[in-house]
Amino acid sequence: MSKNFNNLEKKLNIFFNNQDLLTQAFCHRSYLNENPNFCLDHNERLEFLGDAVLELVTTEFLFKKFAKKAEGEMTGIRAALVNSGSIAEASKNLGFNDFLLLSQGEEREQGKARTSILADTFEAFIGALYLDKGYEACKKFIIENLVDKKIAEILEKRLDKDPKSLFQEKAQEEIFITPDYRVLEEKGPDHRKNFIVGVFVGEKLIAKGEGSSKHEAEVKAAEKALIKKNW
Repeated sequence: MSKNFNNLEKKLNIFFNNQDLLTQAFCHRSYLNENPNFCLDHNERLEFLGDAVLELVTTEFLFKKFAKKAEGEMTGIRAALVNSGSIAEASKNLGFNDFLLLSQGEEREQGKARTSILADTFEAFIGALYLDKGYEACKKFIIENLVDKKIAEILEKRLDKDPKSLFQEKAQEEIFITPDYRVLEEKGPDHRKNFIVGVFVGEKLIAKGEGSSKHEAEVKAAEKALIKKNW
């Protein structure tokens, strides 16, 4: 292992009493496959704990900040705050990518796979921080490095609502028609399907989206439809 976690502690100004907890937070399961004699376990149990702490902190924050918002509204905002994209972005901004303990194969993976690993590591770090320093330290870390940096963007861009919901609202408001999603093409073997989906208003194709699941392709189609001016 060639990672110097002291550098990360200095960068974050967070110094662990139990250094093993910090190291374990960055240890992906794949690393142990190539290093079976490594002295620590992988980070999945810490991730499980950190996920619960993250949800509690963000829920408490939203409950206190938005006294007049209904449960459904706060649920949408919380989902946008703690989804894998948001926490992976926070993880990357904190430099966590440089400290990941991965197999050689996982080291080469980028894109969606790396995003997932970064998101899981963010949660595992919170789990480790909770065990080492308690709830208040986690609360400070999460609010400073995730909530404060993301909340304004979520509210301004309405990221608390998914693109499909937003496009449906827009279509119903402007032309009184509910959009319809249709699979236009399926590509690839069964274990690695790729879908192209079109979003239609009436019989008019507004936009196409592509993804590894029908839902992902639908969301991408809706995102493209939202930025089109004439439909």
